[in-house]
Amino acid sequence: MFQKFGFGGVNCPRCEQKNDGQSGYCQHCGLTLGAPRNAPVLRDNRWIPADDELAVYFGVSALSGIFTKTLRVPAMARAYILQADKATEVPQGEYEIEGFFTRLNHLLRNQHAEILITRSVALPVSFEFEQLRTAEQLKVTASFTVSLAVDQVAAFARHFMTSPGTVTTRHLQDLLEPSVRQLATEFIASRSIRDMADNPHLRQQLDERLQSGLKLRLASYGLAVERVETVALRHDKYDHNRERVGSLWLVADERQGQLEHRRQLDQLYDEEEWQAIAREERKLHTDLRRAELKQDATIDKAELTLKESERLQALRAREVDLYSRIMEAKTRKVALDKGAGTVLADLEHELAKNQARRVGEEADWEHVRQLARIRMQTELEVLQQTAAEQRQLAQQRLSHQLRQQAIENQIENALRIEDEAQRRNELLALRAQEKEEKQRELAIEAEAHQQQLQSLTLASLARRREAERVQEWEDQQALARQRDLLRADAVKDAANVVEVAQVQQRLAALQREGAAAEALAQHEKLLRTLEADQLHTRQQQASAKQAMLDQLAIDEQRQLLRQREQEAQWQQELRKLDKEREERYARWKGDYEVLLAQQNHELARMETMHRISDTAKLATAAAPNVQALADVMGLQIQAGMNAAQIHAHAQVVGAGQPVAVAAPAARCSNGHALRTDHSEDRFCATCGVALQETSKA
Repeated sequence: MFQKFGFGGVNCPRCEQKNDGQSGYCQHCGLTLGAPRNAPVLRDNRWIPADDELAVYFGVSALSGIFTKTLRVPAMARAYILQADKATEVPQGEYEIEGFFTRLNHLLRNQHAEILITRSVALPVSFEFEQLRTAEQLKVTASFTVSLAVDQVAAFARHFMTSPGTVTTRHLQDLLEPSVRQLATEFIASRSIRDMADNPHLRQQLDERLQSGLKLRLASYGLAVERVETVALRHDKYDHNRERVGSLWLVADERQGQLEHRRQLDQLYDEEEWQAIAREERKLHTDLRRAELKQDATIDKAELTLKESERLQALRAREVDLYSRIMEAKTRKVALDKGAGTVLADLEHELAKNQARRVGEEADWEHVRQLARIRMQTELEVLQQTAAEQRQLAQQRLSHQLRQQAIENQIENALRIEDEAQRRNELLALRAQEKEEKQRELAIEAEAHQQQLQSLTLASLARRREAERVQEWEDQQALARQRDLLRADAVKDAANVVEVAQVQQRLAALQREGAAAEALAQHEKLLRTLEADQLHTRQQQASAKQAMLDQLAIDEQRQLLRQREQEAQWQQELRKLDKEREERYARWKGDYEVLLAQQNHELARMETMHRISDTAKLATAAAPNVQALADVMGLQIQAGMNAAQIHAHAQVVGAGQPVAVAAPAARCSNGHALRTDHSEDRFCATCGVALQETSKA
C-alpha cells in the first residue's frame, strides 16, 4: 500500500540500529524506516493511538517481525493488517507469535504487511470560527466539535496510507476547516438573528446540516462523521469604541440555553437600531440584484473570489427560505409576520410593474405567491448547481491537501538521513514533488475561478428562464380570463332562458284567470318576439362561442407545448452543465492519478537505482553515460582513499601506461601534464602521484 516505505541512512525508530537504507526496512527488526516514532506502538508493542491521533500506520518486511514482544491490542483500539490488498482486523487481546498465526491463519508470516491502528471510538476535532455573518450582516462566533472515525479501511488506506505516519487532530483540522466553515457560513447567512433566537431546534438543525454535508464529502475517503456538536453560537455587540456591550448566546451550555433570547435581543438593540439593521439588509439585497444585472451585461469580465462566492451562495439560500415562507403564507400579513418583508416588497413591485388585470386582493396575493414559487424554483436550480461545483472543488482541495501532508511527512523523514548525498537526493526529489503540487494548487484555484464564471453564466441563464416562466404564467392567466368571459356569457344565456320562462308562467296565469283577449294577445306577441330574438342570438352566440372555444383550446395547447419545449430545453441545459462538470472532474482526477503514478514510478526508480550495485549501474547505463558514470564512480572511490592507497593506486595506473614521449611540458610518472605555473606542486593534480624532481625538470 505504501508508495515509499521509508528512507535509508537513519536509525530505526524501534531498535535504534543504524541502517544503510538499501531495502527501506530495518536490517535488524524489519520495521519500516520511515515509521512514526511512537514508543508505545513500536517499542512496547501495545497497539493504541495517542490521545490526539486518529490513526497510526507503518510497515514491516515480514509480518512475524512484529513479535519482538508480546502483541497487545487494548479495548480502546482497533488494529488492521493489510496484506495482499486485503484488510484483516486483529481482535482485542494479547498475542504470542504462534497463537497469532493460528488464530489468523490466512496471514502470511514471511510476507511484508502494513499495519493500521485506529481508535474504537470517534476522535473529537474542534473548530472555531469568527466573523460569520447572519442575514442582517451581524457577526457571529461559532464553535463546533466533529467526531471522526475510520469507516472503510480500504478507502482510508488508498488516500491516507501513501507513506508511514499518523493522522492527528492538527491534520484533520487543516483538512476539514474549509468545508466546515463553508457549511456553517451557508447555514447562518441564510437566517436572521431573530429567526435563530426564536428557533428552539437551532442546535439540532445546525448539527444535522454539518453532519450531512461532511458525511457526503468524506465518504469516499473512508472517514465517517459519527457526530457533530455545536458547542457555542453567540453574537457580540460592540459600541463605537469597540468595547463589547453584550453577548447573545444562541447556542451554549444548558444554563445559557435557558435564557430568554428575545429579551436579550431587546436589551441589546432598540427599535431604532433594528430599523437601521433592516435598512442595511435591504440595501445589501438591492446591491446584490444590481451586481447581478451588471454581471449579466459583462459576464465575460466578471470574476469573484471564493469568499464572495460563498457569500453569494448563502444569500441565495436565504432567498429560497423567504420565498418558501411567502408560498406557505395564506395572506400578506402572515408573510410579513414570518419575516419575508424584504423579498415581498420586490415581488409586489414586480406585480405592480406587470400591471396585469386582476380582481380583488385575493387574486393579487395569489399572483405574488406564484411569483415567489417561480423565483424559488430559479434560486433552487442555481443553488443546486453551485453546491455540486463546491462539493467537487472541496474534494479536489482535500485530495491535494492529503498529498501535501504526505510530502511534508516524507520531507521530515528525509531530514533525519545522516548520509549527506542520500539526504540531498531525497530532498531534491521531494522538493520537485512539492513544486509540482504547488503548480497543481494554482491549477485548482484557476479552475475554481473558471467554475465561478460558469456559475455566473448559469445564474444569467436561470434569470432568463425565470422571465420565461413568469410570461408563461401570465399567458395562462390570460387564457383563464378568456374562459371566465365565456362562462359569463353562458350565465347571461341562462338568465335569458329564465326570463322567457317567467313570461311563459305569467301568460299561463293570465290564461287561467280568463284575462282579456287583448292582454293575452300582447303577451303572446311578446313571447314570440323574445323567442325569435333569443333563437337568433343563441345561434350567433353558439357559433361565436364555439369559435372562441376552439381558438382557446388551440392557444392553450400551443402555450402548453411551448412551455414544455422551453422547460425541456432548460433541463437539457442543466444536464449539459452537469455533464461538463462531471467531465472536468473526471479529467482532473485522471490527470492527478497520472501525476501520482509518474511520481511513484520516479521514486521506485530512484530506490531501485539506490539498491543495485555499482557493477549493475554500469551494466544498465546508457552508452553515452557509461564513461561519465565510470569516472564519477572512480572519483567516489578515490575520495575514500588515504594517502598510501592513493600512491599505490597511482603506481598501478602508471605501470599500465605507455612510456611518455619527451615533450617541452613536464609530466608525472603516469604521463599526465603538470601545471606550468605551479612549480610548488608536490603531487600530480590529475592522479595524485608524488612528483619526482627529475619529472619537473
